[in-house]
Amino acid sequence: MGVSDFNLTVVTGFSEVVVAGQRVGYIRASSLDQHTDRQLDGIELDRVFTDTASGKDVSRPQLDALLGFVRDGDTVIVHSMDRLARNLDDLRRLIRGLTDKGVRVQFITENLTFTGDDTAMATLLLSVMGAFAEFERALSRERQREGIAKARLRGAYRGRKRSLTAGQVAELRRRASAGESKTLLAKDFRISRETVYQYLRHDTGAG
Repeated sequence: MGVSDFNLTVVTGFSEVVVAGQRVGYIRASSLDQHTDRQLDGIELDRVFTDTASGKDVSRPQLDALLGFVRDGDTVIVHSMDRLARNLDDLRRLIRGLTDKGVRVQFITENLTFTGDDTAMATLLLSVMGAFAEFERALSRERQREGIAKARLRGAYRGRKRSLTAGQVAELRRRASAGESKTLLAKDFRISRETVYQYLRHDTGAG
């Protein structure tokens, strides 16, 4: 019996159905310092696609590559729903697109596998778990904001680390003193205009 003969449903747990095809992992880290290897640690995979981008980032080239790579009978394995999608609508779209191709989508954290059966239970599980992932992200952002606010009250929050080296800062200030526009400087150094002004204000204060 082939994979297409199963009329696949949502499966809780990972041992109920034996499926041929490649096991393809997808990993998304929010920043360069995250440990991507831990998301699917210990899981046997034939190939892994890894993006380094925030959940809101529309550009996810490795996800696009995965979508073009997988075929009928493959299984896409992701650590959790919030690693795959930016929001609930994005999650539904991605799962629909994959399962329409005959690709299973397996989430490790939620212990769920989606296979394309449009039952009421499948739709409910996807909506509830996706909404819960969105709620968790919102709580995380709120906790982060609260932590920053408390740190500022203690005088402990310093914001992000400087994005320019000492040599670049010196060059920035030299060019600014020569009359170059702040917009051009921001573009050349790949920083915001506000960051340009912050460097220049610091220079003024040091003088």
